[in-house]
Amino acid sequence: MRVLLIVVAGLLAAPTALADPPEVLVAQARSQILSDPIQALGTLRANESADLTAVASGTIESIRFQDGQRVSAGDVLVVIRSSEQRAELAQAEAELDEARRQLQRVQALAEQRQEARAVLDQRQREASTAQARMRAVQARIADRLVTAPFDGLLGLRQVSVGALLSPGTVVTTLVDDSVMKLDFGVPEVFLPLVEPGLALDAVSRAFPGQRFQGTVTGVDNTIDPVSRAFQVRAEIPNPDGRLRAGLLMSVRLDSREREAVVVPEEAIHSRGRQHHVLVVPDGDEGELARRAVELGTRHDGRVEILDGLSAGERVVVHGGLRLGDGDRVRVRAEIEGDEDLAEILANGRER
Repeated sequence: MRVLLIVVAGLLAAPTALADPPEVLVAQARSQILSDPIQALGTLRANESADLTAVASGTIESIRFQDGQRVSAGDVLVVIRSSEQRAELAQAEAELDEARRQLQRVQALAEQRQEARAVLDQRQREASTAQARMRAVQARIADRLVTAPFDGLLGLRQVSVGALLSPGTVVTTLVDDSVMKLDFGVPEVFLPLVEPGLALDAVSRAFPGQRFQGTVTGVDNTIDPVSRAFQVRAEIPNPDGRLRAGLLMSVRLDSREREAVVVPEEAIHSRGRQHHVLVVPDGDEGELARRAVELGTRHDGRVEILDGLSAGERVVVHGGLRLGDGDRVRVRAEIEGDEDLAEILANGRER
């Protein structure tokens, strides 16, 4: 009877021993460039901005620009009436011509030693004085012109022809929008990670689906004691002039760029602060190896592995919930890239 029971027990156990190993889906640990993202909100400012005003008072004679016009440095925008100054200029030019003729006459006589040296010096002083007087009048005439100090885009016109223009009255605003400055606050915990030269991406609701690249150019030297944040300034090229000053932008900084080993999040098994993965050897079948790993940051469904796993090793991403170290498994499929795990399971794709 005892022998019979042993035989029967052996027969019952045989099918379990011969059963096929469970199937799993695996993914390869990959080497990938990662960075720590920093999110912020910032406001655009023009690279240069100036409220254009007059230096001298007077009646506006002509306006030579349109609202929103692009201008170059030196372009005349507003002309203030200057008939009195032009009359003074004509008189100064005449005086200068006369002083130069007298100087030439004295120089000719001095060469023949018929004129004293003192008279020659006096004529030279008179010519220099007349020239200085003419330049002063020319400067007063130039002050009655409002010109563009740099290349840029004009704002709306604030004055009219015939109006009295005085110093301090804004004619229009000129901005250099070839490059835009983006100022934004960053929490103080990120202070060691932000430095000039760091690249950033910026988006705005005004331009859905578009991303603008820029570079950090400066970091403020103080931290706000209320917000516990410091100010950062970046520059964003704006060759087509789409970006405007005052625009609110969402900023993403990619700091601490590095090469790291990453695996899909589904490969991580956690218990408290301990984490492990199930490593599968090469081939269609093999025994699992339970491997403790140290985790870093998470990025778009992938986890950074700081220690415990090398690039190229395969880990279980599905089917390993009840499995452990030494269990034999069969690889049903290997996930590559950003393939959808649910789609693979639904389609039943094999290796």
